[in-house]
Amino acid sequence: MNTAKRVKGNVGIEEYRAKLRLRLPRTITEGGKQIYLATGLAANEVNRRRVASIANSMEEDILTGNFDITLTRYRERLDEHKKPILSIVKQSPPQSDIYELWVLYCAYMKPQLASTTYIRDYVRKYTNHIKSLPTKDISQAIQIRDYLLAKLSPNAAKRVITYLAACCKWAVSSGMIKDNPFAGMSEGIKLPKHDSEAINPFSKLEMDAIIQAFEDTRPHYAAFIKFLFWTGCRTGEAIALQWGHISADCSQISFSESYDSQLKIRKGTKTGKSRKFPCNRKVRELLLSIRPVEPQPGQTVFTSPNGGIINNTRFSTTVWKGGVTSGKKYNGVLEGLLAEGKIERYRCLYNTRHTFITLMLDEGVTLPTVAKLVGNSPEIILNHYAGNSTPLLLPEI
Repeated sequence: MNTAKRVKGNVGIEEYRAKLRLRLPRTITEGGKQIYLATGLAANEVNRRRVASIANSMEEDILTGNFDITLTRYRERLDEHKKPILSIVKQSPPQSDIYELWVLYCAYMKPQLASTTYIRDYVRKYTNHIKSLPTKDISQAIQIRDYLLAKLSPNAAKRVITYLAACCKWAVSSGMIKDNPFAGMSEGIKLPKHDSEAINPFSKLEMDAIIQAFEDTRPHYAAFIKFLFWTGCRTGEAIALQWGHISADCSQISFSESYDSQLKIRKGTKTGKSRKFPCNRKVRELLLSIRPVEPQPGQTVFTSPNGGIINNTRFSTTVWKGGVTSGKKYNGVLEGLLAEGKIERYRCLYNTRHTFITLMLDEGVTLPTVAKLVGNSPEIILNHYAGNSTPLLLPEI
């Protein structure tokens, strides 16, 4: 589902009297009036790329509620580009600024990405890393690599360099640069070996203790926690679940959406595919016990105490783990269980999913079946989960 298009609309780029102009979505104006922003820039390929980057910024501002309705912010950016560029169009020298290339690359990638991936990774995370580089000159690729390795973890540095290589590969194919100085560079970065217990499920006893603690101390969220443990769905999928996704007799669930608490938008599942989940007796009885008398299809199944949608980050901080938010100390459920010795160590909320997968495998459910239930590939299950548990007794052979 393209949430950005459905909710807010896109900013269009048009050619009008040999100049480029931006067409704003009607949804941002009262009465749906059509508004255009004249750029004053000639309609050529270089200017189209520059205007596209501004259009992308406008769309992000619309999506996040930060749109400047006066258009002043966007006119200021346009003014930066209103310099003679005809000579550049006729004889364009090689582009050497990695940040400028990155902005253009983001505009190229945007239609190919989920809105959440585009905003979180491209507009924010990797853009911030690239902005912070002491030099933006791609001829200084070695210095850029060394700087990233000094400032970031090996894994993060490797990821940034991989994205820089992808950007430059596109720039080469687009005729903007001659060579890709980051090609193959990430392969030389060795990462520390992963902890063999990175997938760290709760035991069944721990799971039962957590559920009991929620029933005793946070009863409003008890059904939510049971659902996470008993279905293995992703947290965002449970938060996004509506009664329209569940059959009338609560025997089957359709996981087709996820909720991003950071961006506050609905989106498709992580794999982009819907999946059917057959409810066993426990899950069916759980859903029947909380179902309204006449549930509306768009009514959220699991909510916060005030009836709103659950914020994953806030839930983890104030209910699951505990911590300080806005100067107030919250005692988390797991914090208490850890102090009582009822769980071996703290694990994040997502480990409810790891627990379900591990317990299903322990019960003899086949790899393909578990993969289908949780929306992973059999290879992922095999590589990350199948060898994670060790039987208490080895069979005789």
